[in-house]
Amino acid sequence: VAVTLPSVNGWFECFTAVDFFNQINMLYGTITDFCTEESCPVMSAGPKYEYHWADGTNIKKPIKCSAPKYIDYLMTWVQDQLDDETLFPSKIGVPFPKNFMSVAKTILKRLFRVYAHIYHQHFDPVIQLQEEAHLNTSFKHFIFFVQEFNLIDRRELAPLQELIEKLTSKDR
Repeated sequence: VAVTLPSVNGWFECFTAVDFFNQINMLYGTITDFCTEESCPVMSAGPKYEYHWADGTNIKKPIKCSAPKYIDYLMTWVQDQLDDETLFPSKIGVPFPKNFMSVAKTILKRLFRVYAHIYHQHFDPVIQLQEEAHLNTSFKHFIFFVQEFNLIDRRELAPLQELIEKLTSKDR
């Protein structure tokens, strides 16, 4: 059965963005003792991918920062977006803005970076904490959703492409 997104309201994307935000926030919260200024002086997903922070409002020019700082900026920014009634209206009958899909895509693209960082830099602690199954299930759900609705550009997914292929393979 194919799922179709409502064309008028963005309620489905809204709910999903909130759900993924909460899951990623929870998963990252379990490994914060391992993700420190010292252990992760740069926000990265392996040696080829480094992320710099800019929110377009307070920080207009991308800055290089540690992974914990980047993720703190990111989670605060996402929470601010989700709390903004003009972007994510909570009242019935209030329409979503014209730029809703663009904002939702940016949120999901940035949340993907936290998954990529966890998998590349902190997978051993995830295993030690016996959270591998939960991380994989959460990430698989995230990937199926963003791929189904083409919400993240393929090149943004490159840091985890091999894992994505493994998790989404029909042969599994």
